[in-house]
Amino acid sequence: MQSSIAPGLHGPAARRALYGALVAVFCMAFPAAPRAFAQDFQTLLEPFPAPAMSDPRAAETALAQAQRLASEGRPDDALAAIEVALQESPSDARLRFLKGVILSGKGEDSAAIEVFRGLATQFPELPEPHNNLAALHAARGELDLALAALDDAVRALPSYALAHENLGDLHLQLAIRAWQRAVALEPSSPAAVKLEAARELAGIPLTPPARLPGSR
Repeated sequence: MQSSIAPGLHGPAARRALYGALVAVFCMAFPAAPRAFAQDFQTLLEPFPAPAMSDPRAAETALAQAQRLASEGRPDDALAAIEVALQESPSDARLRFLKGVILSGKGEDSAAIEVFRGLATQFPELPEPHNNLAALHAARGELDLALAALDDAVRALPSYALAHENLGDLHLQLAIRAWQRAVALEPSSPAAVKLEAARELAGIPLTPPARLPGSR
């Protein structure tokens, strides 16, 4: 299930502009292992189905235009270009995925969640929407929803290493939450030692970076 993406996303600056914002959300969700989210943006788009537009070239043009506008720091114009293209093909997965990335980069997490949730419902076999949905839920502290989304990602593609790594980070966050409750109820609980060790392992607290160090 391979589809090419338009050649509008090249060079370090373009990749950082598009993907850095989403990585920041991921790092906020899982500070223990930000590397887990350092996938190349193009790789994330490639698995999606080819667009079902009357003129395939129109989808490629719209995708390239939106990528270029986002890389130039014009997310609103990029979203406008995507919306125009989606009027002809509302089921285009690549354009919708890019829309979710841009929305999350703008801090519009609720809107981004709706986009990724719609993709996950319509294309349950694709792990990436489930994974991104999980990261956004985790960033909002909605760990149980994040867990459900990551479970869906693994079911969609059992060999999806990123989802497995994120599951490990999320289970650590869930353990920390449980041990925090235990210590709150009984300060002398042995859970205090586990909590301290888990926090050190998870790197909590950490200020999430604006961009993943070393990302391209």
